[in-house]
Amino acid sequence: MRQRAQRTNAAPLFVAAAIAYTANAALGTAVATRAVDTSEFRWVHHALYIATCATTAAAAAGGLFCARPRGASRRAALLLVPAAAPLAAIPYLGTHSRRHPLVALAAAPFLLAGLVCSLLPSDRK
Repeated sequence: MRQRAQRTNAAPLFVAAAIAYTANAALGTAVATRAVDTSEFRWVHHALYIATCATTAAAAAGGLFCARPRGASRRAALLLVPAAAPLAAIPYLGTHSRRHPLVALAAAPFLLAGLVCSLLPSDRK
């Protein structure tokens, strides 16, 4: 009997990383366009950044070392790993320049690719 295709069990970690990144990017965009004033609670953007980094690291580590099926999980994690470079560079590039949003957006394709790959059924042989 043919085994049923299943998505990786690390998918919730990838979803959490994508949600944290999206919330952080949305808040950053709202602040940059002056739709929201966070001068009183600037820590929210920092907390979202830390959550983004933590969930991205957890998804990558979980996908590489713990999740099943191993092939699909590793593939999703390896697609996610390059997002670590722009996320690590953001604090050192300044926050009031054009580089900050560009570097932050550089992580988006990798987060999206990891998320999509983690949600796809793994029935390849």
